[in-house]
Amino acid sequence: MLSGGADGVIVIYDLENDTGKQQYTCKAVGTVGRSSRFAHKFSVETVQWYPFDTGMFISSSFDKTMKVWDTETLKPAERFVFDGNVYCHHMSPIARKHSLVAVGTKNQKLQLCDLKSGSRIHVLQGHRAEILSVRWSPRYENILATASADSTVRLWDVRRASGSLFTLDQHNGDKSKAAAEAVNTAHDGRVNGLCFSGDGLYLVTMGTDDRMRLWNSATGENTLVNYGKVSNESRKGLKFTVSSGCSPDCAFVPCGSSVAVYALHSGELLSTLRGHYNNVDCCDFHPDYQELYTGGKDCNILAWVPALRPPDVEEESSVNKDAIGLAAVNPAFDDAWSSEED
Repeated sequence: MLSGGADGVIVIYDLENDTGKQQYTCKAVGTVGRSSRFAHKFSVETVQWYPFDTGMFISSSFDKTMKVWDTETLKPAERFVFDGNVYCHHMSPIARKHSLVAVGTKNQKLQLCDLKSGSRIHVLQGHRAEILSVRWSPRYENILATASADSTVRLWDVRRASGSLFTLDQHNGDKSKAAAEAVNTAHDGRVNGLCFSGDGLYLVTMGTDDRMRLWNSATGENTLVNYGKVSNESRKGLKFTVSSGCSPDCAFVPCGSSVAVYALHSGELLSTLRGHYNNVDCCDFHPDYQELYTGGKDCNILAWVPALRPPDVEEESSVNKDAIGLAAVNPAFDDAWSSEED
């Protein structure tokens, strides 16, 4: 796992648990520390593995740079310099026909950097303020969403040169509620968080109006799911995440020193995760492990595993109690096969 800190340090952790215990501390297997001449000078805002190979990763920082690193040597193979602070970057998790990194900075123009050529090849214009969050669709490799301090969220097809596909409208076209605004707005404040659902069919946005909204990513329709007040005091991008492969799918949102867990499609607050001693800065979900990782200002990264439902046991059948105990601790021990003798 990659992590970036407010001190500019980047650490790689091994998530493998070889202790046999439920609670354990992950080992750091690589560090770009303050003493390294390659380290970022200010806060690291985003880190991301190259989607197809962990031999490379990308980091971006408030020192106005984005760096492409060789994992083995922990030295940058490429360095991009921008005019202002870099709030976020994202590389498509599925793209095979391009190797573009979308970069949101203090500039209102979205930057597209090509890893193959090592240059900034294009800018997307439309926002009127700094871009706080960017996300590629996990469904279509050329579709990109951007969120800005101008209260708008735009979706783009990077193959088109002529502006965004559409701008999300919180009022779904009802002009009586829009107060004759010239531009559609997604929120009544800065939009500083974006996340697609795992299947790419929905887009979740967060705004400083303390609202979270769920949108149909194909049509741009506001689904009007009501999550209630979702506290958002972040001055930068809000790093929240959405689960994948769960039932129901959930949104995990930093909320002070805890993490609020919402049912994605009903809006219900399912749980509040408490474990950090200071504000939570970011959340990330691992779909293969079905684990949530949270990083906080207390300098801790916590891993959360879902509480497993006890297995259903028929009253008539006699079941091995040891097997039940193991299955309750780890689903890998849960035998889902039936035998003919039963």
